[in-house]
Amino acid sequence: MALGRAYSVALVGLNGYIVEVEADIGQTLPAFVILGLPDAALNEAKERIRSAAKNSGIPLSRRKITANLIPASLPKRGSGFDLAVTMAVLRAANDIKPTGRTVFIAELGLDGRLRPVRGILPAVMASVQAGYPDVVVAHANLGEASLVPGANVKGYRTLARLALDFGADPQELALDFEPEDEAGHGDSEPGAQAVPDMADVSGQGEARRALEVAAAGAHHLLLTGPPGAGKTMLAERLPGLLPDLADNEAMEVTAIHSLCGLPSSAVQLVRRPPFENPHHSATAAAIIGGGSGLPRPGAASRAHRGVLFLDEAPEYERRVLDALRQPLESGELVIHRSAGTAAYPARFQLVLAANPCPCGKASGKGLDCTCTPMMRRRYVARMSGPLLDRVDIQLQVERVSLADFGQAGAEEDTAAVARRVGDARRCQAERLRPLGMETNSQVPGRILRGALRLPAGATRILDHSLERGVLTARGYDRVLRLAWTLADLSHRDMPDTNDIGQALGLRQAASAAA
Repeated sequence: MALGRAYSVALVGLNGYIVEVEADIGQTLPAFVILGLPDAALNEAKERIRSAAKNSGIPLSRRKITANLIPASLPKRGSGFDLAVTMAVLRAANDIKPTGRTVFIAELGLDGRLRPVRGILPAVMASVQAGYPDVVVAHANLGEASLVPGANVKGYRTLARLALDFGADPQELALDFEPEDEAGHGDSEPGAQAVPDMADVSGQGEARRALEVAAAGAHHLLLTGPPGAGKTMLAERLPGLLPDLADNEAMEVTAIHSLCGLPSSAVQLVRRPPFENPHHSATAAAIIGGGSGLPRPGAASRAHRGVLFLDEAPEYERRVLDALRQPLESGELVIHRSAGTAAYPARFQLVLAANPCPCGKASGKGLDCTCTPMMRRRYVARMSGPLLDRVDIQLQVERVSLADFGQAGAEEDTAAVARRVGDARRCQAERLRPLGMETNSQVPGRILRGALRLPAGATRILDHSLERGVLTARGYDRVLRLAWTLADLSHRDMPDTNDIGQALGLRQAASAAA
């Protein structure tokens, strides 16, 4: 008997680390020990592996089996190590040939079936980046794993077929067992979802314009107005205005969806910006990420490169809303837990929708509101000032008039608006590419006041607002970013005074109406 060796991948957040699995068969009484900080799911692999090997025709040794996962200090979680541990044990018993630098990622069923696991895309990406391009996965994960450039992926349905390819005796193997494809994650192409059309929104010319500006520059948006004004309809149509994701962006988004077990990552890259709409009862862990053990991604990370929509924003817990301040600035979430630290990308567009007061009737239309001034202030104050200061566009949405409501179907559709958004995105991409950025919302203040500095006369109204305390320094920069987006939509080389005035109006419209 010899020391067996195989390789797998441990995920910490979206970062993957190669794990070397050593297996030794001793001369003592039967036992199966797994070392290397395994979690409960990995510890349970001992019984899965014994049954799977027996039912595949290659039963494990009756001696003591010790499996060591290196590095020992790195926490290992999940059932994706089943196959690597099995191959290392079979090699230690000389039942198969050496596996070389092949990486094995799959769960085992008791009948010897290879089952798919979550996070296969980031795991294969990490394997290729570490110099281990040969990867074996469950057949149901084959389509997703094959999305990684440079990976030499093979998919198997049973342990017996895999062992046969690695030199096991075919006369002992249970090769007549051919399971059906898994009906779960990873084996069918997700169906295309219908995109809500802007033509469904009646009237609301100012809000439609604000939505177009938000899409063109990737700006955050707050819509305040009475119930039924169309705030949710507008927010749901924002993803349809955004351009398709580039290859690197699509790989990031698909990796997150794979880690979360979402079906959108099954056999193709996610090309459309995601849309997340969590309920207002969601906890901080559900929005930001967390949980027991190593932290898992939340709605903010699932909305990476897309839209995070918080309807009835004042109904969320204030600490949940304030927890979004970090990713709004950095585009990343770093979550610390006792079992470790995980970092997830979270560069999303935040869209908040809120009523003007608890009863929702406080608006400029003269409707009867039953809320006291103190109730209104408390309601709006649930969204903290530091959070709102990071929201570029803050717009008051009024009820649709009868005249606008009667002209349903006469509005521009999503395709027409998306074309203008795409043109504006190309303009800013050409201007910002030498600076290493893609959209106006990413431009820092030092560049806005440096390489992209506007003439003093153009920013006079902004300077006056800053001096009076109407704008913070952060708000000053965000108005400048909005002005650049308005100029891109108008195909101008730089913003003029009119663009600055419009940008300032878009940022202050909600507060002025209140």
